[in-house]
Amino acid sequence: MANHIVHDIAALEALYGQPGEASLIKVADQLTPLYAKWIMASRLCVVSTVGPEGTDGSPRGDDGPVVQVPDAKTLLLPDWRGNNRIDTLRNIVADGRISLMFVVPGSNNVIRVNGQAVVSLDPALLDRFDQKGRQPRSVIVITIKEVYSQCARALMRAGTWSAGDESGDLPTIGEMLAEQKDGFDGAEYDAAWGTRAAKTMW
Repeated sequence: MANHIVHDIAALEALYGQPGEASLIKVADQLTPLYAKWIMASRLCVVSTVGPEGTDGSPRGDDGPVVQVPDAKTLLLPDWRGNNRIDTLRNIVADGRISLMFVVPGSNNVIRVNGQAVVSLDPALLDRFDQKGRQPRSVIVITIKEVYSQCARALMRAGTWSAGDESGDLPTIGEMLAEQKDGFDGAEYDAAWGTRAAKTMW
C-alpha cells in the first residue's frame, strides 16, 4: 500500500488534470446576494475546525436559518445547548480556522464557507438569538475568506433526498454507549432521550 500513496502535489495535479472554469469562477471572498439567499435558506450546516487535538466535524441545526448574516463578510452561529464536550469551541479558541457546509433539504447542491472564527460572549450578539428568554451560551463569529457552491454529484450519488428512510436497522445511541461502557443502561438512556431533548432543545 505504501508504494501507492501520493506524496507529491505535482503528481496529484497530473492525475486529476486542470479544474473546470466553473469550479474557479464560483469562489467569492464575501457573500454575494445569491450566496446569502442560499445560506439563509439553510437550517443545517456541518462545521469543521482544527486544534491541538486534531480535527472536528459537528452538525449545527436550528428551526430557522442556522446562521445570521449581519454583513457580506460575517456569519453568526449560535452555540445552543449540547453535550458540553465543546470540541468545536475548544478548537476555535486555539486555532480560528473554520469551514462550514450548508445544506437545504431537496437540493443536491451545498454552499461551502472557509474563514476565521472567534467565540463571542457579547450580550448584544446573544440577544440576537433570544428564543423566548433562552439564549445561546456563546456565538461563533465567522469572518468569511471564501464562499462557493459545491456541485451536486456527491448528494446525487448518495440519493440523499430520494432514497427514503434507511434508518430502520441502525443501532440506537444507547446501544452504542452500552457497547463502549460495561454496565451502562442504554435502554434507559434511549427511553429518556425524547423528554430530555425536549427540555434542553435550546
